[in-house]
Amino acid sequence: MSVTPVTEVSRLELFFDLVFVVTITQFTTVLEHRPSATGVVQAALMLAIVWWMYGGYAWLTNLVPPDRAARRLAMVAGMISYLVLALAIPRAFEGDGLAFGLAYLLVVIVHGGLFTVSTQVALSTIYRGFFPVNVAFALVIVAGGALGGGWQYVLWALSAAAVWSSPYLIADQSHLLSAKHMVERHALVVLVAIGASAHPIDAGTISTVSLGMAISAGLWWAYFGDHDDELRVAAFVRAVADGRYLVGVRPFGLVFAALLGAVVAVAAGLHHAIAHPDTSTDTVRALYLGAGAALFLVADQVARAYLGIAISRRRLAIAVAALATVPAGMVVSNVAQETLLAAVLATGFALEGRSGRRGDAGQVE
Repeated sequence: MSVTPVTEVSRLELFFDLVFVVTITQFTTVLEHRPSATGVVQAALMLAIVWWMYGGYAWLTNLVPPDRAARRLAMVAGMISYLVLALAIPRAFEGDGLAFGLAYLLVVIVHGGLFTVSTQVALSTIYRGFFPVNVAFALVIVAGGALGGGWQYVLWALSAAAVWSSPYLIADQSHLLSAKHMVERHALVVLVAIGASAHPIDAGTISTVSLGMAISAGLWWAYFGDHDDELRVAAFVRAVADGRYLVGVRPFGLVFAALLGAVVAVAAGLHHAIAHPDTSTDTVRALYLGAGAALFLVADQVARAYLGIAISRRRLAIAVAALATVPAGMVVSNVAQETLLAAVLATGFALEGRSGRRGDAGQVE
C-alpha cells in the first residue's frame, strides 16, 4: 500500500506547535537563571532530546493526519505531556529530572501508538521496529533523571547522541514526506518561537523594547524575508528527486535545534538587556545576544545547504558582524550592544536587498 502524505498543516497541528513553543521558551529560563557554560550545556542537552520527538510528531502528522477523534485525542495527550515536560525543564538538573524523563516517555508512547495503529500498512510496518528503540532511549532518560548528578549528564548525552545517530542506521524514508507540509510545519515553530521571545513592554523603556523588537524582526527577516518558504519547498522536492540523503532529517534535525537554541539565547540576552540597559554585562550574557544572532544565521544557512540551496556569503558576513557586537555589551552597556546588533541586522538586510539576494542565496544547487 502506498503512503499518502498530508499537504496542509491542520489547525490542531498549529495548536500543538503553540503548546510546544511553551516548552522551547522554558529553555530561556534555564539560560537566564544559569548564565554560564553549565546552563548552556543543560539547555543544549534537553533541547536535543526534546527536538528529536518534535521531529517525530512532524513526521507523524505529515503521514498520519489527525482527522479522526481518536487521533485528535491522542494529539491532545501529547500536548499535555509536553506541558508537563516544560514545567520540569527549569529544574531538570536540580531535582525534576525524573519528572522530565517520565513526561518524555509519555510523549514517545503517544507518538509511537499513533504511528503503529496507522491504517497505512507501509507506515505501521516501518515504525513498528522504531517504536521500541525510541522507548528504550526514553527509559535511559528516565534513568538519568532518577539518578541525577554526573550520571544524568552522561545518560542524557548518550541518549541524545543515540537518537540523532539512528536515522543513519535505517533506510531513508524522506521520499514519503510532503515537502509543503514539512517546510510549513517547521516554519510555524520558528515564527511562534520568535514571537514568544518578545519581552513584556512594561519591562523596560520604549527605546530598549523597540530595539529588542527590531532584533526579533531581524531574525524573522532572515528566515522568512523573500518568499523563502517557497524556495525551501522547491528545494525539498528537488532534493528528494535527486536522492539527496536524509533530506527529511538533516535540514530539520540538530541544525534546526541549533537555530531554535539561537532564538532562546537571543531571548535570554534581550530579557537581561531590557531589564538592565545602562550597565555592562558579563561575557555569557553578551554572547547570548551576539553569538545567538550569529548562530541563527549560520544554522539557517547550513539547513538550506542540506536542502541544496546555495549558502549566502552575505548572510555569513552579517553573522560575523553580529558576533562582533559582543564587546560592546561587555565594555559599554547592554543598550549599546542592542543598538549595534539591531543596526547590523537592519543594514545587512537592506544592503542585501539592494544588491539582489537571489544572485547569492536564492539558487538551488
